[in-house]
Amino acid sequence: MKNSLKLSIIIPLYNEEKSIINVLERIKTQALAYPYEVIVVDDGSTDASAAQVLAFKKMQPEMNIKLIHSTANQGKGAAIKKALEVIHGDIVLIQDADLEYHPREYPLLLEPIFNAYADVVYGSRFVSSKPHRVLFFGHALGNRFLTFLSNLFTGLNLSDMECGYKVFKSDLLQNIHLKENRFGFEPELTAKLAAIPGIRFYEIGISYYGRSYREGKKIGFKDGLRAIYCIVKYGMKF
Repeated sequence: MKNSLKLSIIIPLYNEEKSIINVLERIKTQALAYPYEVIVVDDGSTDASAAQVLAFKKMQPEMNIKLIHSTANQGKGAAIKKALEVIHGDIVLIQDADLEYHPREYPLLLEPIFNAYADVVYGSRFVSSKPHRVLFFGHALGNRFLTFLSNLFTGLNLSDMECGYKVFKSDLLQNIHLKENRFGFEPELTAKLAAIPGIRFYEIGISYYGRSYREGKKIGFKDGLRAIYCIVKYGMKF
């Protein structure tokens, strides 16, 4: 895929020393046919995550990796907002620092924007025939409920609002005032994007290599309650 648009890949990072280098190597091996930058925001990690990124950055200068530090853990939303202050890309892609989503699917996610069909592309774990790790019934049920509730307020017909793979035209994000610092960022962003007149949402089915809580999954019940609050709050009034 050849395109002159520049891609900014944002990676929120918190205590992922077991996976972050693997994620960066997977991005590198994509041999992306377009210019890109990788912005890693270390959200107050207490392990070796940041040091590993710094060492990888020195060994791979052609990847144009930027490492930003937060002194304390503030959350995924806060990390993304911090990255948005320094991006240079025309398109923003959010990549989690674990191994649940594979960068080989970037071309699928980017194609609707590069071909001028979409302004926003969400990955979906629920409309794909690709590999999908089977984990928690309650977690899947919760995701579907949150997506249903979000759709009820936004008028969209998404199948996976909480999916970690999201792609946007960068000017859309930079013109939205985002408030949520943790996982409430996902429903807030969806609500505020949906309120933009004429915006074009697309979904792409993706693979999902999910983790158990023992393996490091971080989102929990309290985050689900906060998501419900954010769906109602930002769906009713901005």
